[in-house]
Amino acid sequence: MSTAVERPRKPSAWQAFAQPSAWTMFFFGFASGMPFLLVAGTLAYWLTENGLELKNITLIASAGLSYTLKFLWAPLVDRWRLPLLGRLGQRRGWLLLALMIVIGGLLMMAQLTPDRLAMFVWITLATAFAGATLDIAVDAYRVEIAPNEAQGALVATYSLGYRIALIITGMLALVLADHVSWPQVYRAMALFMLIPVVAVLVAREPDVIRIKTETWAQGLREGVVEPFVDFFRRFSGPLAFALLAFILVAKISDQSLGGGIMAPFYLGEGYTKTEIAAVTKLYGIWVGIVGVFLAGIAIARWGIKWPLLAGVVLGAISNLLYLWLIGADGDVWKLTVVISGENLAQGFQGTTLVAFLSALVNQRFTATQYALFSSLVMLPGKLLGAVSGRIVEATGFGVYFWITTLVAIPAVLLFFWLKPRLRLGDDDAPATGGEAVQEAKA
Repeated sequence: MSTAVERPRKPSAWQAFAQPSAWTMFFFGFASGMPFLLVAGTLAYWLTENGLELKNITLIASAGLSYTLKFLWAPLVDRWRLPLLGRLGQRRGWLLLALMIVIGGLLMMAQLTPDRLAMFVWITLATAFAGATLDIAVDAYRVEIAPNEAQGALVATYSLGYRIALIITGMLALVLADHVSWPQVYRAMALFMLIPVVAVLVAREPDVIRIKTETWAQGLREGVVEPFVDFFRRFSGPLAFALLAFILVAKISDQSLGGGIMAPFYLGEGYTKTEIAAVTKLYGIWVGIVGVFLAGIAIARWGIKWPLLAGVVLGAISNLLYLWLIGADGDVWKLTVVISGENLAQGFQGTTLVAFLSALVNQRFTATQYALFSSLVMLPGKLLGAVSGRIVEATGFGVYFWITTLVAIPAVLLFFWLKPRLRLGDDDAPATGGEAVQEAKA
């Protein structure tokens, strides 16, 4: 007599969002979002009002490049357990250190002001570096604190906190700057950062057994070489290269609308800066949050793979909505409809892709591998965005929007090649990365 093996039930969407880690990630997302604009976009307004030349403003605001290069020092965050703060654990120690440096940096920027430009620049760079390090530690914490099927919920609550931080450091900071001095604004922003400090102190450390090394050479190999060797060991042959190719092209449609190409498009269609800010920067953020939570529910219900495909397709097709705005002549209703669709798709796609990348990570090298994957995701779209102006000048906006949609076709084709060959833990099969972790723990 044979007995059927009962499959473990997947947690419901409610269970995924109700877990304590999901709301810990809300505060950690808030922490990650706070420094981002304060060393780049919002900072540019302060520098402009201080009378700096445009070339100096863009140079200083480029401190945000630290977020693109963070994979370079991610191995340090993975391997080095901090003295004293390390008693909180590998991840929480780095989280608290980065938060304290960001808070100190914002307060020093407020004290120095751009009048003491040389020192101000160095402090800004240090603050940006600490903000990028905070990103590394937060991403590593998220991947390690919960299984793959819960990652959608964690990304959703993280994104909610992150986007609220962008509203505070973007819209609220600018409004405050109309009434108080910029140093007072930055001091207020530093006070907001105390909220995630409390969250770090009460959060639990991920339960991950880490491999200890005895010599410097062993540590270098474990921290820098092994993360790359491990990836090609777990995903051998064509699978590894197909995965890297998919990572490179998965978000290219969304990223290709960056690089400043949309500002002249909106203005050219007759929209005022106030209308653009209200619809795209405020309303659009909240619509994006809805997309994020829909993706979190979809991942909790159906796993990672099919929501990932839906995200890639929706993210690409949503770019075609902008064709409707050509000749809109300042019609705010049309802009609202387009931003609703585009941001909803963008929020959904971003969440599914983050969950996918998290499933590829071996928790033995969480910070290093995730930082590298996230950098690869951004690279092609940034490159296309950098030449977008020339493409538009040669072809027009309509053709460019079609190009940004069609470049997603390779990602769709790669998805169907990868799907039967890749286990992500969402079809009652163990995740490939998880297997490597279990081996490391043994």
